Amino acid sequence: MTAATAAHVDLDGAWTEPGQAATESWWKNLPTLDARGWAARLRFAALRGEVEEFFSFIDPRLGDARFIVYGSGDFHHLSALWLRRAIARNIGGGAGGWTLVAFDNHPDWDIRPPAWCCGSWINRALDLPALVRASLWGMGNFECWGWHRLTGNRHDVRRGRLAVQPWADGRSAADQARVGSILRENWREKFTRFAATLAGRRVYVTIDIDGLCAAEAVTNWENGKFTRADVRWALDELRAAGAEIAAGDLCGAWSPQGYARWKQCFAANMDHPRLPEPDPAQARAINFATLRALWPALTGGDEHDAGGDE
Repeated sequence: MTAATAAHVDLDGAWTEPGQAATESWWKNLPTLDARGWAARLRFAALRGEVEEFFSFIDPRLGDARFIVYGSGDFHHLSALWLRRAIARNIGGGAGGWTLVAFDNHPDWDIRPPAWCCGSWINRALDLPALVRASLWGMGNFECWGWHRLTGNRHDVRRGRLAVQPWADGRSAADQARVGSILRENWREKFTRFAATLAGRRVYVTIDIDGLCAAEAVTNWENGKFTRADVRWALDELRAAGAEIAAGDLCGAWSPQGYARWKQCFAANMDHPRLPEPDPAQARAINFATLRALWPALTGGDEHDAGGDE
């Protein structure tokens, strides 16, 4: 993946200053756009006007970038902007509309306000007419079960535009039998069948690394059950099935929290899990190893060795 078709949007320093990164040419050659001045306004939840103002700022600076790495999962709602951008530029040559494939520990499908929030951004993606469907994989938190489902976008699930595939290991037999539920023992088989439906189609892939296990990702949220190898396999499976990963993004690395508005701060503090604060240097090292492993698989590069250079 050349520098012209990928970029790093630095909102919060989540990926910067991991000493080993400076010697790796693929990272050094990746254009970095300084957007730290926007972080406090955009983190966790943002005002619609400020989202549009940010998009007007960042869009022309991204040039031809189709793949974007950016900060904490607190900014995951920006994926709806990156998807909008890919659609507007008519990237790729696949047939029909777009399919969104997400690897995440959270469904991000909440229908309650605010509209632009890391927990509701899937709905902003589904606002785009060119998005035919969204398929979410690997959710392991409470939002997919019990009464919490009442606040999710069940309307688009019923319409067939949204599919949620949460982990059901350790849950009741009824939960495991629920449509969409996946287990460690069968998720790859189900994903292969799903990938086959995307032959010749344009796909946008978003990866929030909080969908990975704690040993492979340090985040501001709860961790999921995927491994780096799992996600690499899934990306390869999409391409093997004939899908075109035309654009995508990766986010989710830990960074210190800071907010511009008291309501935003209050809501974020209520919603975030109470986790011990990690050592920043160690967090960046772990997360950069995950980026190193997943970035070429996402962008179509040749490197699939988590410990190697390009």
